[in-house]
Amino acid sequence: MNQLLFERSTGNLGPNGFARLQTTQLLRSFRPAPQFRFDGGERGTAVHDGEAGPPGAASSIWAHQSGVNALALERFDGRILVSGGSDASIKLWDLEQCGNPSKPHKFAPIAHIRRSEKAHRFGITHLSFYPFDSAAFLSTSYDKTLKLWSTEGTQLSASFTLGTKIYTHAISPIASHLLVACGTQHPAVRLVDLRSGSNVQSLAGHAGAVLATAWSPRHEHILATGSVDGTVKIWDIRRAGGVIGMLDHEDSLGLHYNGMLGQDGKVRVRASAKAHTAPVNGLTWTDDGGYIISAGHDRRIRVWDAANGKNTLASFGPSINNSQLTSVSMFTSPVGLTHPGKELLFWPNETEILVLDLHDGHIITKLRGTGPAIAGVRSGTGAERSVKNRITSIVWRGAGGGGGSSGVAMGGSNMSGAIYSAHLDGQIRTWAPQLEDEDNEDEDDGLDEVGEEKAKKRKALDDVFKSLMGKKITFS
Repeated sequence: MNQLLFERSTGNLGPNGFARLQTTQLLRSFRPAPQFRFDGGERGTAVHDGEAGPPGAASSIWAHQSGVNALALERFDGRILVSGGSDASIKLWDLEQCGNPSKPHKFAPIAHIRRSEKAHRFGITHLSFYPFDSAAFLSTSYDKTLKLWSTEGTQLSASFTLGTKIYTHAISPIASHLLVACGTQHPAVRLVDLRSGSNVQSLAGHAGAVLATAWSPRHEHILATGSVDGTVKIWDIRRAGGVIGMLDHEDSLGLHYNGMLGQDGKVRVRASAKAHTAPVNGLTWTDDGGYIISAGHDRRIRVWDAANGKNTLASFGPSINNSQLTSVSMFTSPVGLTHPGKELLFWPNETEILVLDLHDGHIITKLRGTGPAIAGVRSGTGAERSVKNRITSIVWRGAGGGGGSSGVAMGGSNMSGAIYSAHLDGQIRTWAPQLEDEDNEDEDDGLDEVGEEKAKKRKALDDVFKSLMGKKITFS
């Protein structure tokens, strides 16, 4: 750090380069932050290896005792976190409840939407905030409905019944059309217009359930979808035909170089083109729209050039775990925090989070929780059920908001931000960057201990010296 400050002061390192070096170091320094807990108010006892913990144990605190299925964080100031449970409940959390981020804190929900006929009846599958205003958020459920909620007062604003199980949904972060793309058990992608309140369009082309949807952050009418048939399709929703491209894992050249882009500008794709050899359940774009990242049950993560659809051949190795028939949430580090070509991918790998180099695939670090794993939950009535610690969702809290890219010392006005993860064992866990001040505190503590030890030794020597010098020595 001192060397970097020296180089900056001498002009050898510009302010942007200095900032990127610092944020890159912070991105690689995430670690568990168990001092932050989320208490949804449900009572029970955690069971570790068949033995129940003490009644007051910290592990007996749950965000959703039945399991947390989904998370979403509003992008404006990164303050409101919304969580959805396996029991169909939805809870809102104020991340600025914590007055002193250096001390342990237990968050309590500021609002709770319970299971009911008006709300959801089955487990929550996906959550997202309205892209232009944190005053509204969306939820989908296994009960085949998409619902729009008012954040203030958690009032239901609209409900849409799609008639089929909904796995995921996505709303464009830049568009004015207010279309929500829903991936369902039906092969057709359903587009719901929030403005008119109708199911306005279906995008037909997949041969199986749609598990992943993601809008381009640069072009408001471009949508990527992934299906259990192994395909990833790129759609222009303004066109009658819809599909403008398919990602092909055998194509490492791209449309402009393999003869698939005709003189008329129309894309010609192989009918058998597949992005993965197994169901695709994860899709995301980099913030600048330059790359598409896909994940499938073939335990592969692939990075695609969004300009021409070529497979960049990034290899993430054999450590990737992915087998659930649900949509997987993953994200890349915001553009601008790292040097170009050095972006990171955060991947929920069953019970851990892998931080990976986006372009060469090697593992930067593995984020694993602390403390004993919870094997079961014993409710207040004595009923016991087994649980798993699998991560179901992860969200990023950036400086100035959930999608901010101005720093890694992230978040609102009174605390550094973090990554938040949802777990089937009912917990919401926090992962925070290791700030230099914390290192200095650790070093200071170490120096204090060393100083105390030296003082003890010095006092012992002084006592010996005084005892010797205090005696009268005679010579005979």
